[in-house]
Parts: sequence; structure tokens; C-alpha cells
Amino acid sequence: MSGPARRQGAQPDGAPPAAQRSEGARTRAIPAQGPGVHAHEGLARFNAAPAAAAEAALLACCGSRGWARLIAAHRPYPTLDALLAAADEASYDLAGADLDEALADETSAGLPPGTPAAAHTAWEAAHAEYESRFHHAFVICLDGHRPEEQLNQALSAIHHRMSHPPEKERAIAAEELRRLARARLSRLIGRTGPAGSPSVPV
Repeated sequence: MSGPARRQGAQPDGAPPAAQRSEGARTRAIPAQGPGVHAHEGLARFNAAPAAAAEAALLACCGSRGWARLIAAHRPYPTLDALLAAADEASYDLAGADLDEALADETSAGLPPGTPAAAHTAWEAAHAEYESRFHHAFVICLDGHRPEEQLNQALSAIHHRMSHPPEKERAIAAEELRRLARARLSRLIGRTGPAGSPSVPV
């Protein structure tokens, strides 16, 4: 079992930009990155990709168009660590409509093959109750948990978090989204592709 899946379907061409962050939202400047030795081929492809391709790849990691544009605009990144740090900074700044957009792009995590029917029923019921209460998918990053632990961890977390007031749960969901985006971006950039590929595979 992994973290929440992504909703299928990209934004149509010409879609309006994400709404500006709400007044008073925390903002952090991401410094422009100078040239450096690229850690591996995936980062080199990402740095060299056209802006639209880079943003599309980033949207596979987090569904906020503002988040994707900000990270793409500050290329090139000298190392994967520098890219991940920039992603973290952009995630910490997600608020208002940008965070709504990112959360709306998430869907419930699927259960692994072979999961008993009773577990499917329990998970689907818990997730339906969560979505009814908070109006977005349950977001959790399960990196660090062994596969056999993940179902119990997710069920325990969703039942615990159901008791949170909406603002507290929104803050927790935003942090889980940051962790998921970081993990997805690390996997994305770590992939290899054909020599000379002009874009980052998703």
C-alpha cells in the first residue's frame, strides 16, 4: 500500500493559474540556483526540459499549479538535495486555493493485491466518512513503514484524524502532502531515460 494515488487527467491548455495565496499566508523565497555538477541524468533532464514539460512532471508530484510553476522557474538545481529543499519550501508555503487545488488532486490510496475483503470494506467506509467530513481525500505518507504494516497504520491514522477539527486536520494533511510530494519527486528524478531525452518521464 502506498500513499494516496493521483487523480487522473491533466489541466486543459489555457486553464487559469492557481489563485493567489490568501493574504497573510507564509511566503518563503526560493533562491535562484546556479550552475553545478548534476548528480545524475534525471536531474539533468529536468533542468533542461522546456518549462511546460517540467511543470507537467512536477504536477505528477503535487497537484498545485502554483507549486509546479515556482519550482520549475528556479531551475537549474545543482543537486537532487537542492531540488528537494526547494520543493519543501514551496510545500510549506501552500495555503488557501493552492492547497485546496493540491488536496483536490489526491485520491484514496489503493490496497495491495490479496488484501482481505473485510479490510477493503473497512478502508472504504473509513475513507468515505473522512471525505464527507473534510471534503478531500485522506492524505498520508507511509514511507518508512514496512508493506505489511501499512494497512494497519493507515486505518489507525484515518480513525485518529477523524476526530480533529477541520483546521488542525488541514494542517496535518498539508504536511503529509509535502512528504508525499518530496517522495514522488525523488522517485521521478531518480528514473533514467533514453540518452538525450528532452523531458522528464512521469
